[in-house]
Amino acid sequence: MNWQSEWLRVEPIIGSRRISNFCWACIIPLGALGFFSVGISSYFGKDLIPFLSSQQILFVPQGIVMCFYGIAGLFLSLYLWCTILWSVGSGYNRFDKREKIVCLFRWGFPGENRRIRIQFLMKDIQAIRMEIREGIYPRRILYMKIKGQQDVPLTRIEENLTLGEMEEKAAELARFLRVSIEGL
Repeated sequence: MNWQSEWLRVEPIIGSRRISNFCWACIIPLGALGFFSVGISSYFGKDLIPFLSSQQILFVPQGIVMCFYGIAGLFLSLYLWCTILWSVGSGYNRFDKREKIVCLFRWGFPGENRRIRIQFLMKDIQAIRMEIREGIYPRRILYMKIKGQQDVPLTRIEENLTLGEMEEKAAELARFLRVSIEGL
């Protein structure tokens, strides 16, 4: 939910705490445990889980591969849960007219550079640019054009905004910053 006053606009960014990440972090370990248990069952020669039969699977090479997939799936699930726990990618975009500064803040992975903070002067902002690609994998991203620097993305690639929502968001931000919109 955006927050805006006459002088300040703050846009929160969700980051990795998305419903889809929670779903994948719950589903992947179930499949991984299934693969791992079938691989271990083929080693011992009896079914450890009654509804997952391993009678037709030889330990070498199929059982070993099943164990490897199970372990890889558990590590992938652990990675997803860590990014959710640490809230990687979340933060905010703050546009402050009083201080004439734009601040983009994101949380990264734990370590020396956990806090990622980028600041720009409002006078350096040239425009708000929209990139729209239709097709099998549609891509709709909102950028901030800054003098002498690369364009800074303001929305994530996974954010599936409709064309109308994206235009509305770009128009509100351009109106607030008093800059033009490119890419319509």
